[in-house]
Amino acid sequence: MCHAREVRWTVIPRTAPRPWIACGGCGSATPFQSSGKIRLNANGRRLDAWLIYKCLACDRTWNRPIFERRGIRDIDPAVLAALQSNDPDWIRAETFNLDALRRRSARIEEFPDVVVTKDPPQEAPGWTRLTIELVVPLPVSTRLDRLLASELKISRARLKALHDAGALTTSCGRAGALRRRIGTGTRVTIDLAGETGRERSWRPLATGDGP
Repeated sequence: MCHAREVRWTVIPRTAPRPWIACGGCGSATPFQSSGKIRLNANGRRLDAWLIYKCLACDRTWNRPIFERRGIRDIDPAVLAALQSNDPDWIRAETFNLDALRRRSARIEEFPDVVVTKDPPQEAPGWTRLTIELVVPLPVSTRLDRLLASELKISRARLKALHDAGALTTSCGRAGALRRRIGTGTRVTIDLAGETGRERSWRPLATGDGP
């Protein structure tokens, strides 16, 4: 009977996407970074909201519309409170709104650097399979093979060999899964029955809880 050691990885991007915008100060398209601040403008019972960005070269600002001329009664109360208080968690989530950014900029610079938190797994005596569930609350550009190679300290070539041999499977089951961006709900299962050192070498890296 095969036993699986299951662990959940929460993957958080370090750096928010940066749109490239024609900057009046620089005279060319340059990367802009979120300032973490919201600008609001009320016109009667209607509200405009923008997320303020700054040019990385000259500090000139650009206001990215969140919504315009929206009736106050039509705004979710939680969203309105977040906008009025410049809630940092809400603003950070909004900086990863790729659809909104793509409507305003033809070029979006994304970054693969992430922080991975590994929840301590339940004990699984005699385990021979490792199952990793990914939780990705914000969009990241990191590919699955790069994440696994970095966290498990093995080469992407070996990951591909495991995948080709059927020893590594993913929940999506699609061709090229290892080369796709990671997303919430993805599950990776690796058959380690033939690895005699799995408790010593694989477990600490996969679970983050030491040997």
